[in-house]
Amino acid sequence: MTATRTRARLLLVDDDEEACRLLGEVLEREGYAVARALSVDAALEALDQDGSFDAMLTDLRMPGASGLDLLRAVRERDPRALVFVLTAFGDAAAAGEAIRAGAYDFISKPYDLPSLRAAIAQALERRHLAPPDVQEAGAQSAGELGPVIIGHSPGIIEVMKTVARVAPSQATVLITGETGTGKELIARAIHSYSDRGAQRFVAVNCSALAEGVLESELFGHVKGAFTGAGSTRPGLFREANHGTIFLDEIGDVSAAMQSRLLRVLQEREITPVGADVPVRVDVRVLAATHQDLEDLVKQGRFRGDLFYRLNVVTVRLPPLRERLQDLPLLVHFFLRDLARQHGREPVALDPEAESLLLGHSWPGNVRELQNVLERALVLAAQGVIGAEHLPADLRREALVAAASPPPSMGAPLSLAEIEKRHVLGVLRGEQGNRERTARILGISRRTLLRMLQRWGEAAS
Repeated sequence: MTATRTRARLLLVDDDEEACRLLGEVLEREGYAVARALSVDAALEALDQDGSFDAMLTDLRMPGASGLDLLRAVRERDPRALVFVLTAFGDAAAAGEAIRAGAYDFISKPYDLPSLRAAIAQALERRHLAPPDVQEAGAQSAGELGPVIIGHSPGIIEVMKTVARVAPSQATVLITGETGTGKELIARAIHSYSDRGAQRFVAVNCSALAEGVLESELFGHVKGAFTGAGSTRPGLFREANHGTIFLDEIGDVSAAMQSRLLRVLQEREITPVGADVPVRVDVRVLAATHQDLEDLVKQGRFRGDLFYRLNVVTVRLPPLRERLQDLPLLVHFFLRDLARQHGREPVALDPEAESLLLGHSWPGNVRELQNVLERALVLAAQGVIGAEHLPADLRREALVAAASPPPSMGAPLSLAEIEKRHVLGVLRGEQGNRERTARILGISRRTLLRMLQRWGEAAS
């Protein structure tokens, strides 16, 4: 019989006593035996007294030790422990860190109860189907923090959960998404979180090199292999040996190069240009494209067998227009980072500039946003970015939109209004607990109180 049929034991850990009680009652009605703990110390004490639980659900942010601290402690005791990390503030970096530390899943509040119940039941079922000595991939060492992935939209959190799960494996990963969505950043994150993270990460833009040059760059050549080959060159695959090679815009390579890459993936060996003897390589291959490779396969422009070799795991990056709720976070991050790069003091956005940024469709995605903000930062001499510092096409787009606004859409929100709605949303999610809300937002309680007073919410 499975654990769910034998009254599985769950441990809920949340410093919000009321939230802990309510979720516990829901799960008890599902037939689970539920224990509750209001802190990490209390949870560890419950584990010492009662032995292991079938699964644990822990809040991420709590006073003192966090849910991640508890997760690591539990996994040290039992590498197969099922731990769900719950949080009221979805965060891509936190999701990735939780999964890498061994969490079964990372779930943002307010969670969908039917989905949560289904996830718990599925996890318990899978645990009892797995061999007892199998350690899940997520339990491997998280290592150093990798590239910074900014966002808390559902799409980007799912991306980071996939990255964290696939990174410890040796699987080939295909990263898809429009130009400018950050595919190389995701590839670097996979490499950084893997056991190859201390080795070289070599990135190659396949569309930027002619076929003959690309072959020599990737596989190397021997002296005299062609005109100008005055010395032997190892090639990028051998430079990436024991590390990772990232083949960007893989959809642009020729049929002949596709054939050579297929052999590398199948045989794990390369043949330098002009050489007769192949060379073994130990390289993890990550690839990316903005094109639909399946469609190219149907058109006969891309080898189906190579596609399936590359497409062991696919990570699809959403375009910026599908994750506009991340825009304020990205703007804040880029302005702070760009100011540091240029030796400038942090700058602010005036309301008109905010409105233009929020109303833009961002066809160039995150890369376009970064470029627009860098230009504005350089031009803004008085520490405030105004509409005049933004590209003319953003201003023209706003004028066109104002002349013929879509009938079903309201006016774009300012960054200040988005900040207000986000802060109040977190406050509601924490049942009005200002101390926890301030911790989640990364601000002081006094700052939160000033915000609420400014919005007329201090007495609520």
